[in-house]
Amino acid sequence: MRRSASPFLLQKLLRYSLALLAIIAINFFLPRLMPGDPIANILGENYLYASAEHIQKLRIELGLDLPLHQQFCHYLVDLLHGQWGMSYQYTQPIYDIIIYRMQWTLVLMIPSVLIGAAAGLVLGSVSGWNRGKRLDSVMTAILLLLYSTPGYWLAMLAVLIFAFYLDVLPLYGMLSSESTGLEKIGDLLVHMVLPVTILSLYKASGSYLIMRSSVIQVLGDGYILTARAKGLDDAAILFKHVLRNALMPLITVFALDFGSMVSGALLVEIVFSWNGMGTLIYDAILARDYPLLDGCLLAISICVLVANLFADIVYSIFDPRLRN
Repeated sequence: MRRSASPFLLQKLLRYSLALLAIIAINFFLPRLMPGDPIANILGENYLYASAEHIQKLRIELGLDLPLHQQFCHYLVDLLHGQWGMSYQYTQPIYDIIIYRMQWTLVLMIPSVLIGAAAGLVLGSVSGWNRGKRLDSVMTAILLLLYSTPGYWLAMLAVLIFAFYLDVLPLYGMLSSESTGLEKIGDLLVHMVLPVTILSLYKASGSYLIMRSSVIQVLGDGYILTARAKGLDDAAILFKHVLRNALMPLITVFALDFGSMVSGALLVEIVFSWNGMGTLIYDAILARDYPLLDGCLLAISICVLVANLFADIVYSIFDPRLRN
């Protein structure tokens, strides 16, 4: 007997809730296993001259004197009350810091994900439809090379060519001056050209490989042969039959890209000095800012889980058999 959508959704929500609890525990304990002392980063050079009493007082104020399991319990209680804590490094509420940095990451990542997914969809469909031909071989070789190349290396190469040698695009940062209005928007768009291009190329290459494989697999199904026997032209077969069934794997990739984009591309953001979530996580690791790192990882985890849930729901809409 087929289950309705409500039990299916409730089961997924329960599963993702348990996964979130496990992720929260991992996110809490793993950073604290790293070598280093957050007190030393807070005091800087003064740490060498500070008295043991002063250092112990700071540990008590920050709750670092408690055993890890007690710190974790206090962290869970704070989360249940909607409190994400204060950053050691910035001495500001972590939630406010994440919201501010996230908006800049979204400015960078939303166009990258959309452009990359659209380009991968089109190119992968064309390549899969023309499998084995020269066009397919050339496109696959180029995009496989892009997919295998580290994003930060492409970013450094782009900076070297377009910003250093040619001097046609900004070298780093998000804005060149304290401009306002349309001038500020234009300045921001110019600074976005290189990072968005690099991220779009990387995401397009991944989407291309998935879409190409999916199209080739669908082309071997029996209903495609039936469509050809009915006399349908290639365009009708590709858009009405092949793409509709080949899109399923790409939906998952697209949802996961949106879920993970709040973390940005950490190394790419660092190369371009883009003050988003990627650089925030990097700074939190260097400073051993445990509460800030916990908050960043929690925000990423929630977004990834929500994206997975969205993908499951979309899958169930396209294929009701998944609700059985």
